[in-house]
Amino acid sequence: MDGNKAHFIGIGGVGMAATAKLLKDAGWEVTGSDEEVYPPISDFLATEGFIYQTPYKAENIPPDADLIVIGKNAKLIPETNAEVKAAYQSGKRIRSFPEVLGELSAQQQAVVVAGSYGKSTSTALMAHVLQESGLDPSYFIGAIPYTPAANAHMGKGGVFVLEGDEYPASNTDPRSKFLLMRPAHVLITPLAHDHFNIFPTPEDYLKPFSELAALVPQDGALVISTAGSLSKQFIASLARAAITYGVHEGDFHAADIAWGETTAFSLMRGSEKIAELTTNLLGEHNIENIVGVGAFLFTRALVTPEQLRNAVASFRGIRRRLDKKSDRTSIPVYEGFGSSYDKLKSAIAAMKLHFPDRRLVVVFEPNTIAWRSRAALAQYDDAFRGAGKAIIFNPPHDGKATELSLEDIVAHVQSAGTETVGVDSAEMALSAVANGLNDDDAVLISSSGAMGGLPESIPALLEKKFPA
Repeated sequence: MDGNKAHFIGIGGVGMAATAKLLKDAGWEVTGSDEEVYPPISDFLATEGFIYQTPYKAENIPPDADLIVIGKNAKLIPETNAEVKAAYQSGKRIRSFPEVLGELSAQQQAVVVAGSYGKSTSTALMAHVLQESGLDPSYFIGAIPYTPAANAHMGKGGVFVLEGDEYPASNTDPRSKFLLMRPAHVLITPLAHDHFNIFPTPEDYLKPFSELAALVPQDGALVISTAGSLSKQFIASLARAAITYGVHEGDFHAADIAWGETTAFSLMRGSEKIAELTTNLLGEHNIENIVGVGAFLFTRALVTPEQLRNAVASFRGIRRRLDKKSDRTSIPVYEGFGSSYDKLKSAIAAMKLHFPDRRLVVVFEPNTIAWRSRAALAQYDDAFRGAGKAIIFNPPHDGKATELSLEDIVAHVQSAGTETVGVDSAEMALSAVANGLNDDDAVLISSSGAMGGLPESIPALLEKKFPA
């Protein structure tokens, strides 16, 4: 890319922050702005030494900026945002962050990891395995990982691993982000209908994934999970052959699974055992993520079985993706990203698999449109199946008649057979946790929002009330 100074409007978004780091790694000077920035992104920006301004205002844009990158947030439009308006009036080059990623990866073998769930973990794991195997990959992860040490890096190994998203690239570009990433290879994790506001039907949802698959050259790898509710339909629709994977079926699959705090299993290609692996990640879905990454890496002969085994064993996962929140309490407490039905269901299933004798208490915030839309009410029929109790945090509201109220959600979950409490504040949620837990419980915190600080305050409470 030409230029040496970039300004990011909306730098507090995880994808924007990661792209800013990639430009910085490539030798650019980077500034930014946002309305507000929260942990863990604020911590990431501080660690990387980024200078950014809050709130948005026209004078935040450096006069000598060569490039302005504008995020997808609904508030980033010239009609209501003075800084965005100034950007468009400046005559400077404007890009979305997926466009920047496409330009940065153009000279490397781009491996795009896409899908409805599991893509952040799969991207981070692939980057970690390649890095631990001495291949120095470039990578972009749309979440904050524990391993690798950062969510973005410009390497010299010639392979660029990118988490791809089906969501529109920007407020002026309706193309799915991953269509701008110039894939040489694609790994597609489980597919299930999501983002109903953008993709009203399953067919609408699958269309950009078909377009992504069509971008893969004939000599490239197309690796696809069989596990999602739409995955087999998608595989059957393809005009080209794909390599499939899953826990129990597919060209690559798992065998001899021994569940535990450390889970052991065999990675199989057909009837051939490729490697014996161990992981501290929870849940069947994470075994699936490991199998998918292994399927791609072995198809391309990028690592040895020993390299995969060592890297999988040392992989610590992603923040907010079923990561353990404390070792200082006798009650297991984990946080799982709860932006969609499938993500919540897989997190609950994982907790019940690993803690079968404990009552599971789920503290949940339905903060995405996929949960708040009245059309999503039927999801609550079985979303909490396996949980002993649900504490539901009042979601943000846009005042639309099509939105569910907290009372609607609580009544529906209660009628489906799960003990349910609705709370209007973080204080009420903490009180419900403090007064409603037993020694033999386990806790899952689930949202894609900040939840009023509950992911930090609940573990602190448990450390005091139920010390290890």
